Amino acid sequence: MDQQLSGIDASFLYLETPETPMHVAGLTYFQLPEGFEGSFYQHFRRFFEGRLHTIPIFAKRLAPSLYDLDHPGWVDADDLDLDYHLRETTLPAPGTEAQLEEVIGRLHANTLDRSRPLWQFYVISGLENGQGVLYSKVHHAAIDGGAGMAINKALYDVTPTPREVAPPPPRPAATKPAPSSPTAVDPLKGITDIMSNMMRQQVRLWQAAPDIVNAVTNTFLAKPGETPKALSTLQSLVSQLPTLNAPKTPFNATITRERSYAARTISLGDAKAIGKASGAKLNDVVMAICAGALRRYLQEKGQLPDKPLIAGVPISLREPGDTRQNNQVSGMLCQIATDIADPAERLRAIVKSSSESKQIAGTFRDAVPQDFAFVGAPILLQLVMLVYGRSGLADRLPMPMNVTISNVPGPPMPLYCAGAKVTALHPVSIPAHGAALNITVQSYMDALNFGLTADRRAVPDVALLGDYLVDAAKELGKSVIRN
Repeated sequence: MDQQLSGIDASFLYLETPETPMHVAGLTYFQLPEGFEGSFYQHFRRFFEGRLHTIPIFAKRLAPSLYDLDHPGWVDADDLDLDYHLRETTLPAPGTEAQLEEVIGRLHANTLDRSRPLWQFYVISGLENGQGVLYSKVHHAAIDGGAGMAINKALYDVTPTPREVAPPPPRPAATKPAPSSPTAVDPLKGITDIMSNMMRQQVRLWQAAPDIVNAVTNTFLAKPGETPKALSTLQSLVSQLPTLNAPKTPFNATITRERSYAARTISLGDAKAIGKASGAKLNDVVMAICAGALRRYLQEKGQLPDKPLIAGVPISLREPGDTRQNNQVSGMLCQIATDIADPAERLRAIVKSSSESKQIAGTFRDAVPQDFAFVGAPILLQLVMLVYGRSGLADRLPMPMNVTISNVPGPPMPLYCAGAKVTALHPVSIPAHGAALNITVQSYMDALNFGLTADRRAVPDVALLGDYLVDAAKELGKSVIRN
């Protein structure tokens, strides 16, 4: 193996079932160059082939460990079939945004072929406004939002004229291909490697134990003459424990193989103005906008709980400048105050809840190892996920959260791809059993581009919720400025 997956990376493979694909994607809108004629798919393909070598993970495939006893690893793919990885499709007339969103929902429901590199692009034409569209998906085992920015740097330019990219280095002489089956691995050497890896993981865990203890002590227990750093946070957390079970909503359901999708845009400048006027961070403003839309959506259906909804919010562990193509993420739970009618008051409540959640999550950020290993993890964890999904337990068990809300910073300057100007970058993300709605936001120039990805049965009218997001942003702005 060239590189073994970490426990976090591999977990996205173990979590995957036919109902829960674990890939993330982007929906990129292009303004085609003036006077462009011909097939943009062919044009993009020629451009992309010249840069494919700058994205190493796109030429890697998975190879299992011996008998699936340990995490799999990445190996070089023998041949890259671009006809599989890079495809084209055309919208039927008239080519509306609703038709595009329907196509994205269908494409996003399809799992990636694990015998190949875990990515696939679709160039989509036929949109009535004449724009081109690129739907690009990559398995989460290979990439997270921060590393996705590194891939964007390889694909995009900051001028209409594509920059020169050095050709790929000569390929080394052909070697024995990596095994596609664990039975092809030397059993003695394979078992030795696996057990060595297990021991390394356990040693790292024991080495981290003093750091974890120190983090807890420094945070919650005062030294002589000092005040505990997070005493008020701990007290608040304890007081909230009885209410941390998320209230029941239509989103807390066992999901199916089908997806619904909506893409919406609001002004980044307006969102920043709201944050400046209220003293809130941009991420808090995003959550408040989502909360306003969710409150209205559930209220109109007569399904708004008395208790506030709880959002699962991913937290990046990636240091500035780190472009390694792997997952470095954690998460927190945040009450989003959907029980509060006034938008400005709702934002204040979210600011309080998120700051407390960040302090708790940040306490252990550097202390807990970002890896795990135990014998048989690939088989045992996938079996657990299959049983959990097929049993329908998500319909009956209490859930810690209702919805996932994620905010990914994007480029502030205009980008170009194959000479075409990028007009919008919308995320397409992952719903899960018990959390059938995922709202992910990516900034681009002066826009916040929302991508709402949902289970089709749980949220068939996700476009309506998307419209409510736009309305909620306007309502929040008027409320905060007025107050």
